[in-house]
Amino acid sequence: MIQTEMDKARQVAEAIREIDGVVISEIMTGPYDVIAKAEAESMDQLGRLVVSQIQMVDGITRTLTCPVVNL
Repeated sequence: MIQTEMDKARQVAEAIREIDGVVISEIMTGPYDVIAKAEAESMDQLGRLVVSQIQMVDGITRTLTCPVVNL
């Protein structure tokens, strides 16, 4: 989940869609402005994707990563 600067949600969602590993990126309402689903082979790869690519997108102010686990 991603918080953006004012009026940057569309720009951020579009930029994130272009990142390898991101499956979906959509604008949402509520405390977060964009939600994205990313896939990676490991938690380390997911962390690197978030920190080195997603968080570097212009207009992002905060991210919250919620890994999906299969039990």
